[in-house]
Amino acid sequence: MTTLDQSNPRIMLAGAPASSQLGNLRSMAVDLVGHFSNVVPCGNLPREELSGDVTNVTMECLRLAMEMLDRRRVPTDEDLAGFSESTGQWAREGIPLDTILEVLHEGFRLGWLHLVSNAGEGDVESMARSGELLIAMLARVAVSATEAYISELKVVASEHHTASHTLVTALLAGRTSPAMVRQFGVEIAAEYTVIALHLPRHADEDDPAIDSAVPARRKLRRVQAELATICGRTGLSLLSPEGGTVLLPGSNSDAWVDELIGKLGAAAEVPVTAAVVQADTGDVPAAAERANELLDLAQRVRGVPKVYRMADLVFEYQMMRPGPGREHLIGLLDPLERTPDLITTLDVHVRNDLNRQRTARQLHVHTNTVDYRLKRIAEITGMDPSRPSGLRPLQAALVARRLESSRTRANTST
Repeated sequence: MTTLDQSNPRIMLAGAPASSQLGNLRSMAVDLVGHFSNVVPCGNLPREELSGDVTNVTMECLRLAMEMLDRRRVPTDEDLAGFSESTGQWAREGIPLDTILEVLHEGFRLGWLHLVSNAGEGDVESMARSGELLIAMLARVAVSATEAYISELKVVASEHHTASHTLVTALLAGRTSPAMVRQFGVEIAAEYTVIALHLPRHADEDDPAIDSAVPARRKLRRVQAELATICGRTGLSLLSPEGGTVLLPGSNSDAWVDELIGKLGAAAEVPVTAAVVQADTGDVPAAAERANELLDLAQRVRGVPKVYRMADLVFEYQMMRPGPGREHLIGLLDPLERTPDLITTLDVHVRNDLNRQRTARQLHVHTNTVDYRLKRIAEITGMDPSRPSGLRPLQAALVARRLESSRTRANTST
C-alpha cells in the first residue's frame, strides 16, 4: 500500500479506531449490495451475481478501506488485482462501465456516512483525514476499474474481430462448417444481404500537408464504428479505406439498407456508392461477385453515388459481356460520329428522361435546338428518339458505347 503519512497513529473517531465503525464486513457488504440493487442501475444483474461476486468484491473493498484507515496507506495496484480481475469479467459480461463506477461512488458515499455517523465535535481533524484517505482510495479504485474494463474490451473486440473476419472470409469463399460455429462461437444465418461498398477519398486524403494514410484510416474506423453501432455483432465486413464487402444476416428491407448506407456515408463524410444483392448462405460467394460487378457497372455508366440493385442496372448488366450483340449496338451510333453534338444531345436527353427543357438547360441551348438535333438523329440513323421503337435501340447503343469506352480506358491505363 502507498503511504500518505506515517507520522500519526491510526485514525480515531468517537473514541475508537475509525476502521471499527465499518463493523462486520459481510453484514455491511450485504447491506451495501442490497442498496445497490435498489438504487443504482445494477438491479438487472442476476441474483447470483449480486450475492456472489459483487458481494465478495464489496467485502474486499471494505477490508482494504479498514486497513487503510488503520495504516494510513492507499491501496496499490497489487492490492486491487482481484478487483481489477472482477471488473474485467463484468466488461466481458456486458455490464456498462458507468454502472460499475456509479456503484463505486455510491459505495464510498455510504461508507463515509457510516464511518462518521458517531463522530463528535472533537473528531473534525480525524474526519478530514479519513475523508482524504477515502477520496484517494476512490480515485485509485476508479482508475483501476476503468483500466481493467477498457483492457478487457480490447481483448473482446480483438476476439470478435478475429471470429468475424474468419466467418466473413469463410462465407465469401463458401467454406462455412459446424466446426467453425463451435470454435469461434459465431452464428451462421440462413441468408444474407450482401453489400459491395465504395468509399471515395475524403478531402483530407488529398491535403498535401497531411499523410493521406491517416485520414483514410480515420474514415474507415468511423464507418466500422457506425456499422457496429447499428448492427452490433451481426454485421460482418471486410473493409479497407476504399470500400469492401458487408454481410448482414437475414432479408433486410430496401428502405432499411438504404438508410444504413446513408448513415455509413455520413460517418465516412464521403458520398458512398453501394450495390446490394440478397442470397442464401450457400450462394454468398456468387452474390458477392455479382454485387461487385454491379458496383463497378454503376460507377462506370451511372456515376451517381447511391444504392443500386439488379433492377436498377439489369439492362446494363446484360450488356456487360462483350460480343456481336454489343458490337452491333455500338455500330448504330457510327453515323453520328461526324457530328459529336448529336451524340451528346442524345445522351443528355436520355439521362434527363426525355425532358426537353432540362436537356436544353444542361446544354445551354434553346429547346428548339434540342428538337432540331433529335430530328437530325432520326434522319441520320433511321431511328426516331421521340418514338419508343427508335428510342430503345438508341438507348441501348449509348449504354454499349459507354461500356466499351470504359473498357478501353481501363485497358489503356494498365
